[in-house]
Amino acid sequence: MKFITFDIEDWFHILDHPETANPSSWDKFESRIDYGVGLILDSMDKHNLIGTFFCLGWIAEKHPHIIKRIDAAGHHIGTHSYYHQLAYEQSEDEYRKDLCDSIKILSDLTGKTVDAYRAPGFSIKQSNLWAFDVMAEEGIKYDSSVFPANRAHGGLPQFTTDQPCKVITKKGYEIIELPMNTASFVGQKFIFSGGGYFRLLPEWYLKKLFKSQNYVMTYFHPRDFDAGQPMIPGLSLVRRFKSYTGIRHSIAKINTLQLGNEFYPISNATTAALKKIYL
Repeated sequence: MKFITFDIEDWFHILDHPETANPSSWDKFESRIDYGVGLILDSMDKHNLIGTFFCLGWIAEKHPHIIKRIDAAGHHIGTHSYYHQLAYEQSEDEYRKDLCDSIKILSDLTGKTVDAYRAPGFSIKQSNLWAFDVMAEEGIKYDSSVFPANRAHGGLPQFTTDQPCKVITKKGYEIIELPMNTASFVGQKFIFSGGGYFRLLPEWYLKKLFKSQNYVMTYFHPRDFDAGQPMIPGLSLVRRFKSYTGIRHSIAKINTLQLGNEFYPISNATTAALKKIYL
């Protein structure tokens, strides 16, 4: 099964960068969230698709109409945290508060249970596996935070599968995990179904990769499609390349992929006979 998901954050929600790290600085940036989300919703409506939208609590606070618009279109709303901070840099208490605050504001706006989560930057790694216990205790049923390869922010290369599974936490809770799927090139695993790789890889190769795999977990952001967004100040040349290359062609790419594949929200995940992963 192929899943289509979006991380609903603004163009300046870049991790691990001093110009944007502190939420107190975010109000000084021009918001582009309406435009980016509009592109996404129009594309989804055009192809009659329903997806999962992992929304920041901060976006819900500052732009509640965005959450209501996504909900009104029938999409599945999950949380992407409140303040978009790296999970492994938080204490367990800080992490729990951030998660709970995001769940509350999203559920208050939609009147629906928030049962899905994705950590900012896939920032679950070996040192903070306790996060799964917190997720379960706060009502999260579906998680898509596992990046089963090396990554600058987090990454769990030792995770034994890149397919849907049931994570059994340290305290014995059970969470349906929908990790990022991988492809291999000269023996190296990489993730192609969202973010930088999606924007950088040619459309013909993406079509081939999507067709070749039965399970695909996508992850897109409004900024992936917004060619008019400003440049984040102070970015290195490498991060500029990773963050901005390919944006002009990305909306055409996603429209092509939506035509050639059947996509679903993660709430449609089949849970029977999933492999159990014990943490």
